[in-house]
Amino acid sequence: MKRFFKGIMEWKASVCVLYTAAMFIYLVFCTVFHNEEISLTMLWTLFIVSVVATLIQGICFSNWIFKKLRYTWRSVLFVVLFLPTLTFFAWKAEWFPMEQAGAWAMFIGMFFLTFIIMTIGFDIYFRVTGRKYDGMLGQYRKEKEEKGE
Repeated sequence: MKRFFKGIMEWKASVCVLYTAAMFIYLVFCTVFHNEEISLTMLWTLFIVSVVATLIQGICFSNWIFKKLRYTWRSVLFVVLFLPTLTFFAWKAEWFPMEQAGAWAMFIGMFFLTFIIMTIGFDIYFRVTGRKYDGMLGQYRKEKEEKGE
């Protein structure tokens, strides 16, 4: 039960981080397009999307369901689950008019650009962290050898 509540707290923190990032992006777009009104529908939609996105992220990138799934396949699964979900909310909340194909193409393009940048960022982070832990493990083994254990 303790593990469950810890997971809930981590999920809640992830929702907050994602919602804050989404709000920042929304504010940037409002500034660029000189929109000085904040839509209540947009605020709620971004919140719901943040909740759903963190659940999908938890499903795809943790060991809740998929114990031994390669990172590449986890990423593909995330895109397959999240892109239609995000598109659905964008459509229902009328982020863009349906007839503006260019806006929807830019939306999809921005999704993939953001996804690629985040994937590269995580890859760099994991490589740096892995090297750090490899170094620490090597140091531990060396100390153990010196002690004769």
